[in-house]
Amino acid sequence: MSELVEVTDPDDPRLADYRDLRDVALRRHLEAEHGLFLAEGEKVVRRAVEAGYPPRSFLMAPRWLDGLADVLATTDAPCYVVSEAMAEEVTGFHVHRGALASLERRPLPSVDDVLAGARSVLVLEDVVDHTNVGAVLRSGAALGMDAALLAPRCADPLYRRAVKVAMGAVFSLPWTRLPDWDDALPALSRAGFTTVALTLADDAVPLADAVAGRDKVALVLGSEGHGLSERWQRAADVRAVIPMARGPEVGVDSLNVAAAAAVACYVTSAR
Repeated sequence: MSELVEVTDPDDPRLADYRDLRDVALRRHLEAEHGLFLAEGEKVVRRAVEAGYPPRSFLMAPRWLDGLADVLATTDAPCYVVSEAMAEEVTGFHVHRGALASLERRPLPSVDDVLAGARSVLVLEDVVDHTNVGAVLRSGAALGMDAALLAPRCADPLYRRAVKVAMGAVFSLPWTRLPDWDDALPALSRAGFTTVALTLADDAVPLADAVAGRDKVALVLGSEGHGLSERWQRAADVRAVIPMARGPEVGVDSLNVAAAAAVACYVTSAR
């Protein structure tokens, strides 16, 4: 059972995992060096622990202890109890969801393990915004996708903001990094997937037509600014578009990558 430890000094070294959470560069360095990630909020903390990620510690205001008492009963990791004002001082933001946990990362599974038994897969190329990555994975988990593959430069799905936006979906949707960016799409094709690139290319067909009747589909989405690289567009089996109601004549020719992923997941799962 977790030991409740009251902490009154914001500079206490035991709180190092939670310090200055707004500093993305610092967090990346700390999390990479120590192999940790953070979960925020009762539901997300619970889902992370239930998914098997070992807790290092917890940080909570007193009024949130009861809500996670059953989780605290399952681990020996300490729970640091602080005032809400001190939680804000340590983390650099208002912890309005009341609870944080520092957890150990696990080794990423292989691409083969993630794809085992999958029929509908998300593939992300250079989606660098943590919020977008979290939103895409949440849509994938909610709308029937089986797995997700991320190119090396994609944002970290276990960064606190991504985990928070995903509402813990990063713990339920199998995902991993692609080790070989160049051969990623041809390798998926060889594995029996039809790779469908979301793009505004001239030869793009409506998404519903692109996925109709396909047994195994890999939806391929690109970066927030420039979309998919030319290499990945050429490597895909099919290029597809989500038709807009009015089109470019009113300045709207496409959706944000997170919104596009939600629509694409729905259409693909309904095939």
